[in-house]
Amino acid sequence: MVTFFVSDTLLLLVSLFGSTLRLSTPLILAALGGLYAERSGVINMALEGIMLAGAFTAATVTALTGSPWLGLLSGLAAGLLVAALHAFCCITCRADQVVTGTAINILMLGVPPLISGALFESTGSTPNLAQTQTLPTLPIVAALIAVPVTMFILFKTPFGLRLRAVGEVPEAAATAGVSVTRLRWQGVLLSGLLAGLGGVYLSIGQNSLYTRNMTAGRGYIALAALIFGNWLPWRVLLACLLFGFMDAVQIRLQGTSSIPTQFIQIIPYIFTMVVLAGFIGKATPPRALGTPYIKGRR
Repeated sequence: MVTFFVSDTLLLLVSLFGSTLRLSTPLILAALGGLYAERSGVINMALEGIMLAGAFTAATVTALTGSPWLGLLSGLAAGLLVAALHAFCCITCRADQVVTGTAINILMLGVPPLISGALFESTGSTPNLAQTQTLPTLPIVAALIAVPVTMFILFKTPFGLRLRAVGEVPEAAATAGVSVTRLRWQGVLLSGLLAGLGGVYLSIGQNSLYTRNMTAGRGYIALAALIFGNWLPWRVLLACLLFGFMDAVQIRLQGTSSIPTQFIQIIPYIFTMVVLAGFIGKATPPRALGTPYIKGRR
């Protein structure tokens, strides 16, 4: 009896660990992407929209060509394009960063169903992909590798030093000969690549199609992980794993509890709100975060 109990417990823990890792992968990629943007001083509220763009483009191109690798590249390109739009509005035009990001998120809620309806005669989803047309493990490996790589880039390279400088005191960085505009553009574009990869994983890694609004708020949860992790890569990783664990728990509870499914499904979102309420005042963001840079201003 004891042996069976221990065996079942181990199986449950292993299953939860695997589910946590899979569910955390898009959060890790999006949050690390947001880290580059926000360390440069740009709030990337558009993470949700970037993930949607990457997910839809990857699934669509894969369905049309049969190649998940072309889907991967196109998803990255879509994430880069949406991030460039955000950078142009926020950095070049100095628009409000929160408003711009929110507008992009709303835009990407509507554009994929429109294109999907035209291509596949369905606004709800793209066609199902064959197992050979998915990428089940590559993004997971990329997410885990991206954490130490990001740590090294931010704290051990001249690029990381300059990126952090323009996010803290951009005027001083400009005086030292650093191009604030160029560094912020680079930070946001890196954000687009990583968040786009998170979207690619959702549609042709974790799933085998794109469904309407399949990110389900993961871009916003990634932003919460940034705050919870205090804009530090290793802490951001732990925050994403924690959110992924809560998601895995709610999936495990469905069908095994008398609690209505709708109440179980909101567990990760309630947890996100609790975390934000408890940590948002204690986190220390980059000092110039959200502040447009105007050359010559002191």
